[in-house]
Amino acid sequence: MKVIILLGDGMSDELYSELGNKSPLQSAHTPNMDFMARHGRVGLAHTVPEGLPPGSDVANLSVFGYNPRNCYTGRSPLEAISMGVTLGPEDVAFRMNLVTLNPHGSSVYMKDFSAGHISTEEAGELVRTLQKELGSAEIEFHAGVGYRHLMVWRGGKDGMKGTPPHDITGKSILDYLPKGDGADTLNNIMNHAQMVLHNHPVNVRRKEAGHLPANSIWLWGHGKTPKIAPFREKYGLSGAVISAVDLIKGIGICAGLDVINVEGATGYIDTNYLGKAQAALTALETHDFVYVHVEAPDEASHAGNMQHKLQAIEDFDRQVVGTVLEGIKKYADYAVLCTPDHPTPVKLMTHTSAPVPFIIYRGGEGQGNGASSYDETQAAATGLVLEGHKLMRELLG
Repeated sequence: MKVIILLGDGMSDELYSELGNKSPLQSAHTPNMDFMARHGRVGLAHTVPEGLPPGSDVANLSVFGYNPRNCYTGRSPLEAISMGVTLGPEDVAFRMNLVTLNPHGSSVYMKDFSAGHISTEEAGELVRTLQKELGSAEIEFHAGVGYRHLMVWRGGKDGMKGTPPHDITGKSILDYLPKGDGADTLNNIMNHAQMVLHNHPVNVRRKEAGHLPANSIWLWGHGKTPKIAPFREKYGLSGAVISAVDLIKGIGICAGLDVINVEGATGYIDTNYLGKAQAALTALETHDFVYVHVEAPDEASHAGNMQHKLQAIEDFDRQVVGTVLEGIKKYADYAVLCTPDHPTPVKLMTHTSAPVPFIIYRGGEGQGNGASSYDETQAAATGLVLEGHKLMRELLG
């Protein structure tokens, strides 16, 4: 059997009066996911266990078929693994966003958690400068993709608490700075980074071009290396993962899956949707299982941009879901799971722990279980509710 997961990060949402009291999934034109819903099994999945943060790390571990309670240590160690950065047992990895802060009066506000979606090339130049100016035997800065980067504290502390920067857009940062054992070191690094970045040539050019400067870093999502059972050992399948973001690639690497990089995969609404779908179909020729992750709906939600979210959902449906449904027909036996990882309501601009709607579709399955379309309301009406990490077993039958 061939198995594929099509994940639209943060697709599920809430109802909006401006959409006629509909959710983005209900408002967007999604004929392919609606077809799957009518002919497959639709339900709700709790991908974020109670007490754990509603992040893509926890939620995607669930969808991959792992119980986050047993293996979650933080998102950054997974990103480090994807970036080829080796962590010792006492080393702590931190997600390092390049951000734009805006001083106003006596406070400083989070203007943009992505520094205006800074390019990978510009960001790489900034991170290399941070390593030159602030790096040491203890502290390392590693460049990633776009605004997403990594700091490693060798033999560091991990008892502090941090806040995702996309949770505090437009808010004063003073109440959200790292707190706890080791926080003083992090805050000191962030302050020194601001001085390094202030008049950096990259930021000078960005301001001259009318773009937001990356005038600070933001450290969060820390943790030590997790232990995840190999996917083949757990489920008996060979597999591959396709994503633009290091977090998802890192989960795949930890699980022993092959990582397939697609040219033009950006993690935003300009990503190469079709290229991901075509790469997935090619991967199925030599693998039993492929996990396709699309970040765009989540990024649009974090930006509070409803139009971009609707566009991302429709592009995902047309170019990813539609392409895969057509191409997978050549196999006699296959199963497709379509789902978000977590909700990211546009009005909140951050994640929630609410259950997400999913579809499990098998070619020629028949009449489905009562859903007429793919959305939150229809999924709830079927009465099928699963723990997120049990989705994989359901998918495999």
